[in-house]
Amino acid sequence: MPSSEFDDGVDFIPSKKNIIFGHHFTTIAGLGPIVGLAIGIIWGWLPAFLWMFFGAIFMGGFHDFSTMVISGRTKGKTIGDLTGDIISPSTKYVFQFIMQLLLLIVLAVFAMIVGILFEQYPQSVIPVWIEIPIAIWLGRQVSKGKNDFIYSIVAVLILYASIYASVYWLPPIKIPPVMGSSVVSWALILYIYSFFASTIPVQKLL
Repeated sequence: MPSSEFDDGVDFIPSKKNIIFGHHFTTIAGLGPIVGLAIGIIWGWLPAFLWMFFGAIFMGGFHDFSTMVISGRTKGKTIGDLTGDIISPSTKYVFQFIMQLLLLIVLAVFAMIVGILFEQYPQSVIPVWIEIPIAIWLGRQVSKGKNDFIYSIVAVLILYASIYASVYWLPPIKIPPVMGSSVVSWALILYIYSFFASTIPVQKLL
């Protein structure tokens, strides 16, 4: 497998099957685990269920599984690189531009929906952001060879405790508006987070 053949501790890292499953579940649903819950809170649980169920199976699942199989059989290359190899180098750059444009749209939607959630329900800010230090802690334990099942349960319990504490004990988190809206403020913060989350080694956060 490419993860073992090109193991560099950054982009290619051998992992257990259950950890890989968790990574792909969070991406196959097309931001469903993140945006789906926000949609459920803002617009109701039926749209969230439809987003998660049909989006994960008929769009995200088909696309991501196919991409993963193709990448695994071609030394871990991305679809953009494969496009250049199969068609032409110029096609590769066009395809990569389209992918970047689509990612920009997805990121904008993600930031807008989560920003609206934080503005309407400031009690959700702490439980969402506390996921980051918990994820970093969990990643360190797993990389040390600790029992990922037990430590994952501990992480989930901490997350639930943070939800309870945020609702009943801690004050709601609000930030000053930018351009007349705190949604814009949260979007800018999320963009900064997304930059660091996408550039650090995968096992440190996911």
